[in-house]
Amino acid sequence: MEGIISQETIDAVNSQSDIVAVVGDYVQLENRGNQWWGCCPFHHEKTPSFCVTPEKKMYYCFGCHAGGNAITFVKEMEKVNFPEAVKILAKKFNIEIKYSSTFAPSAQKTDNSKELYIDLYSRVADMFHYGLLKTDAGKFALEYITKRGITMETIEKFKLGYSPADRSWLKRFLKSKNFSDEFLAKSGLFSKKYPDVAFFSDRLMFPIFDRRGQTLAFGGRFLRGDPEKSPKYLNSGDLIQYQKGETLYAFNFAKNSIRENKKVIFCEGYMDCIAYHQCGITYAVAPLGTALTDDQIKIVRGFADTILLSFDSDGAGQKATWRAILMCRRQGLTVKIIRLHNAKDPAEIMLNFGADTLTNEVNSAILDSDYLLSFLSQKYQKDTPEGKAKFALEFFPYIDALQTDIQKESSLELLGRTLNISLEAVKRDFNNREDVKKRTLSVNTEGQKPVSNGVVVNSEFRALLAVLSDTNQFELMQSRLTEDDFENPSARTLFSVLKECYESGDLSFVSVLNHCNHDGIKQKITESVSRGEFSQCTAQSVAESVERLQINSLKRKRKEILQQMNSLQGQLSIPANQELMTRLFEQKKLIDEKINNKGLEYGSGTGS
Repeated sequence: MEGIISQETIDAVNSQSDIVAVVGDYVQLENRGNQWWGCCPFHHEKTPSFCVTPEKKMYYCFGCHAGGNAITFVKEMEKVNFPEAVKILAKKFNIEIKYSSTFAPSAQKTDNSKELYIDLYSRVADMFHYGLLKTDAGKFALEYITKRGITMETIEKFKLGYSPADRSWLKRFLKSKNFSDEFLAKSGLFSKKYPDVAFFSDRLMFPIFDRRGQTLAFGGRFLRGDPEKSPKYLNSGDLIQYQKGETLYAFNFAKNSIRENKKVIFCEGYMDCIAYHQCGITYAVAPLGTALTDDQIKIVRGFADTILLSFDSDGAGQKATWRAILMCRRQGLTVKIIRLHNAKDPAEIMLNFGADTLTNEVNSAILDSDYLLSFLSQKYQKDTPEGKAKFALEFFPYIDALQTDIQKESSLELLGRTLNISLEAVKRDFNNREDVKKRTLSVNTEGQKPVSNGVVVNSEFRALLAVLSDTNQFELMQSRLTEDDFENPSARTLFSVLKECYESGDLSFVSVLNHCNHDGIKQKITESVSRGEFSQCTAQSVAESVERLQINSLKRKRKEILQQMNSLQGQLSIPANQELMTRLFEQKKLIDEKINNKGLEYGSGTGS
């Protein structure tokens, strides 16, 4: 048993830690005489009021009054307790940790399970990496990744791996190394329902590192088998050592480049991020199997003043881009959009056209305002009063998210020019936007029933409530649907919660309520289950609901494509528009085929 950290060690950490180096890992600092200044990481600000004084080994913010020494700073930034902060700094500055058998006021006994799980994940990452490079079972995964243009150097750098198809192998191996059942049950490496069954099997593995390069978690890509029965990507849920909403993939590799370039790329996933790095664009990071969070933006805000968004161009990607723009703007960051041509993602551009082409796409990124105005111009008819009103109403949240009056005024002028209406008219509607929004939202779409707690209950939401009465049916639903297949925001949120619980191995009623942060949805779930509304739900009824949702989603996508095609009419003399029209036509053709096939399977579907 280690005991408590000695006062001697604590004193050594306090005296030997370079506080400028410690803070500099999180904040862009500028030297001014005997002090270093930057924007405070504990509250949002545009003008630096955060001061580090090396001579006194302390920091202080004149805005929010946060202050302390290196240990305090690490505690707050890493969300760890005192002993863990001491260990982090001791490791960083090569200070020996000594333990005492007596109690010291500032050194409290701590649970070291976080460090033990980090050690476990590092060992498992090594095993998976060996499995990819050195075993016959992993050859097909290695062939897949190299065919996609990933070099051996990149594979080594990101420590890519392969998880064995035998789902009992990992438990047997770790048990032979004296890991206990109790310890492994809490590791997240095994199914909660079947504790001897590995969570990841027969997948290409992506270790997820913290900012210091320690392995915290995994993402696994499906490569073979029936895609209807397995999600394309399977990701670790939140763990003792890992909270996905507070971590960014590849930040450990990207942080120095982000600091030097003062910009960062947020991209869709693991492969996109790896492609950027292999092409020399080393300031790319990715959210981890979830939507971008404010905490993830805060990670890079201390180093970057410009965010470049590189999400897919499909419906889900457009929604993710729109949401990310608002979030980044609310934190005072400049935002640009990377638009990829002749390829669906950065990995495809790297493979087919090379690093120079991908670099040119990044250098040609456009401002978020230009992107949004172009997007809305395709969505609405700007030559009608109704189209102009809807266009403006959808653009107003962007103006709301801007942080200065100059930015807001300039964007209102830009909107007026785009719609060919006066600045005064645009300002009036913007200033009265809440009333305009309420009038718009008071007209509910067909089949939607608003309730007092802010949840819209329609057929999509009811389908998910039905699955809650028999969670075994969710496997079919999650294998065929994604968040983007739900139009109702309440249903989309509930589906995300169910999927997160499913992937964690615990889809119980209690787990769903614990994972759901929306009080209105929790109330509706509890009410529905208590009443037994869907107690007679059958596998057939769930399958039929899934078919209906798929058909409706395809029809919405078809409508969006038709709107884009209509907006391009009269502009086809431009080669880029010709290419876009061709791609849209192919997408529409594919969707038409899917709708027809599902119509034959299910019937006439819903709507036209």
